[in-house]
Amino acid sequence: MLEKYFAAKERLYPQSVKGKFRSMKWMLNAVFLSIYLFSPFIRFDRGINAPDQAILIDLPGSKAYFFMIEIWPQEVYYLAGILVIAAVMLFFVTSLFGRIWCGYACFQTVWTDIFIALERLFQGDRNQRIILDRKTNFEKFWRKALTHLSWIMISLLTGYGFVCYFNDAILLTKNLFHDQISFNVLGWILGIAGMTYIMAGFAREHVCTFMCPYSRFQSAMFDDNTLIISYDAKRGEPRGKWDGDIIKTSGHCIDCKQCVVVCPTGIDIRNGLQMECIACGLCVDACDNVMEKIGLPKGLVRYDTMAHLLDPKPEKKFKILKTRTFYYATIMTTVCFVMLRSLILKPTSEISIIPDRNPMFVVMSDGGIRNGYTIKIANKTHEQKTFFLTISSPREAILKSPSALEVNAAEIGDFKIFVILPPEFIGKNMEGRGLVEFEIDDQKERKKIEAVFISK
Repeated sequence: MLEKYFAAKERLYPQSVKGKFRSMKWMLNAVFLSIYLFSPFIRFDRGINAPDQAILIDLPGSKAYFFMIEIWPQEVYYLAGILVIAAVMLFFVTSLFGRIWCGYACFQTVWTDIFIALERLFQGDRNQRIILDRKTNFEKFWRKALTHLSWIMISLLTGYGFVCYFNDAILLTKNLFHDQISFNVLGWILGIAGMTYIMAGFAREHVCTFMCPYSRFQSAMFDDNTLIISYDAKRGEPRGKWDGDIIKTSGHCIDCKQCVVVCPTGIDIRNGLQMECIACGLCVDACDNVMEKIGLPKGLVRYDTMAHLLDPKPEKKFKILKTRTFYYATIMTTVCFVMLRSLILKPTSEISIIPDRNPMFVVMSDGGIRNGYTIKIANKTHEQKTFFLTISSPREAILKSPSALEVNAAEIGDFKIFVILPPEFIGKNMEGRGLVEFEIDDQKERKKIEAVFISK
């Protein structure tokens, strides 16, 4: 009994197929790969003191750039917003169209598709690959060697594309040709390449079935109006055989198993929707091709909703506008609006004042009290800025600080300042602690910030 659960899974040999969904997958593969590999080479002018790479994660500088958007470490809430939008969008698309993300856009799917295509190029289609694996001759060796060599090249290109998002892509490419890449960068390239080689070359459908959590909770986002890959059992059953002229059955399914051999996860869609199905549509192409050859209507396997499949009435057809769609759209719109408003109103500088803790205060010779502070000014522009610091309240306070606080472009300046309050003011207005209000002016905008003043 346990052998059924712990037996090694047989290797899959997906068969090639032609059709509209296969063509769509090739087109999207090309689009996604182009975006992934060429996006780091897009330039965007931010000024002389800023990197001109449009999309860049600058780890040494602790910043991330996306065209005109610049995210600092203290603005990690933007990352949280992006993750929320991505999650809700995934739920939104899944509730409408099932697992089309898995079938058309997932990294694992795209790279596995490319690796299988290279395998097919050097080893042949399904039957040829099965026969080749049974051989032990030189033909098998060189065909396998070319296959793995091509996989390694694609994997290295994938690793290189990844590190380009964390470095100047053009400079990195020049260094590559001059053999000047650092060991750190080389390590990341080889690490990502190794993972790509393993996941797309060997793990393949096991990632979708056993490693990806999405396949486990996808059913919670489905309902009877979700567009999924469906087998029309009413039309297809009972199954029969095609003898060249007629079907020896009352159903349209001739049990050719073409929908099974083209499936990248190895399932039989005729058994109903399964966790392993990634909604790629290749079984639809395979079945439509067979139906066309034997002169029967297409659509025995198709994208359809469970409601329309059980009750094929016009009003049961797939509809985009439904309650769940409205909920997801409302959440996405709200989060996008909040993030957009925050980006538009994003300040060009951030100021914080940190009181000294040791000592907390110093008693002067005349009885006055002095407090020390460290003021941090983040200049979020790409030009040097000069800030002028004054005390607006209390007016009796004496400020000891540089006359002008200069902060370089896209840097954080630290400045030491002191505030002294005379003894007569402290005796009348303070009982141990009070507030000091500072004004900081950069000649474009004026900000106020408060700090605690301790007198005993």
